[in-house]
Amino acid sequence: MSAGTRDHAGPSVAPGTPADAPGSPARDDRRDLVVLSLEPWDEVWRRNQHLVAGLLATDPGLRVLFVEPPVDHLHDLRRGASPTLGRRLRRLGPEDGAPEGRAWAYRPTKWLPRRLDPAGDDRRARTVSRVARRLGMTDPVLWVNDPDGAAVLRATGWRSLYDVTDDWLRAVREPAELERTRAAEALLVERCAEVVVCSPALARAKGADRPVTLLTNAVDVDAYRTPQPRPADLPDGPYAVYVGTMHPDRLDVAACLRVATHLRATGAHLVLVGPALLDPLDLTRLDAAGAVVLGPRPAALVPGYLQHAGVLLVPHVVDGFTDSLDPIKLYEYLAVGRPVVATPVAGFRDQPADRVTTASPQNLADAVVRVLAEGRPAGIGPAPADVPRWSDRVREMQAVLTRVRDARPAATPR
Repeated sequence: MSAGTRDHAGPSVAPGTPADAPGSPARDDRRDLVVLSLEPWDEVWRRNQHLVAGLLATDPGLRVLFVEPPVDHLHDLRRGASPTLGRRLRRLGPEDGAPEGRAWAYRPTKWLPRRLDPAGDDRRARTVSRVARRLGMTDPVLWVNDPDGAAVLRATGWRSLYDVTDDWLRAVREPAELERTRAAEALLVERCAEVVVCSPALARAKGADRPVTLLTNAVDVDAYRTPQPRPADLPDGPYAVYVGTMHPDRLDVAACLRVATHLRATGAHLVLVGPALLDPLDLTRLDAAGAVVLGPRPAALVPGYLQHAGVLLVPHVVDGFTDSLDPIKLYEYLAVGRPVVATPVAGFRDQPADRVTTASPQNLADAVVRVLAEGRPAGIGPAPADVPRWSDRVREMQAVLTRVRDARPAATPR
């Protein structure tokens, strides 16, 4: 049996997880936050973790329940992956990048597809509410990143913000899923006290009928500019590297195959670092072309893969969905100061030519080989002075959260 239990039976809670854990602030000085994330809290840090960890570090009265995306066993099986286990409510601590006693993570389980279990979202929403109450969070602020979190807003009426990081209405999805997402997002945009977006394209799309706050991504500049040794799992010789989630919504697999083939002919390699969420056949094709798929690596080690690369690569699909993104890798790549080659996607296409070489997906391989042949010396290069830092974004998000706390509750729960 997995570590989690069925949603309608309530969460499986680790022993010794009281509301007043050691390190928790006094009740009168608490500010509680429930985050509904699109990604789990793990070693591969994304926007939510950077912001939440920064908020916890700067506000000793803040407590956070970080709700990870539900485990979906059937989806895992369809893509040939090993089933992911649901996780008990667990306390986060310094080893996770969070202060002791003030942050918890919980991952529910989605047992059946929505067409067979249409009440599943509402049931999971009620479970989230119960988990929060167990932690003593009776009136938290709700931070929604996953549009499916609209169910939690409906169930609780908590004061809320919607942090939009992707335009899912422009992703390639089945009509029923798009319609469900459209309805969820309409509710969030209407009822959340604040809507935050990460890119100018999202500001235009989501800000047509209401005010939104633009809060772009950033980087820990000091971490990326501190020299690291060359990682031992890299192949010998020169390489171009892509660091990011390998997902068909973003990664142009055909372009990667061309890059890998061209580089292999020159004695170099294409290296892909990050969660590999591709079809098994695509992973097999990449391997056959000579690409080295390393999979996810802890965030603290990622700078080393960038600092020793001949080219930092962005082989993204060029479409309306990727145009809505603000890739964190833009800031990570700029902070390292190595040569960058990218398809003309948002963020990268706006950079000057001395920072980023852009090429169409069809011409990307030739551009990578050409830039790699220039033989720029290894090591950290010059970085623009205007690269944004996560510490700046944390201060901006603190201001947003203050406005949400001062707002009226979204609605009376059902």
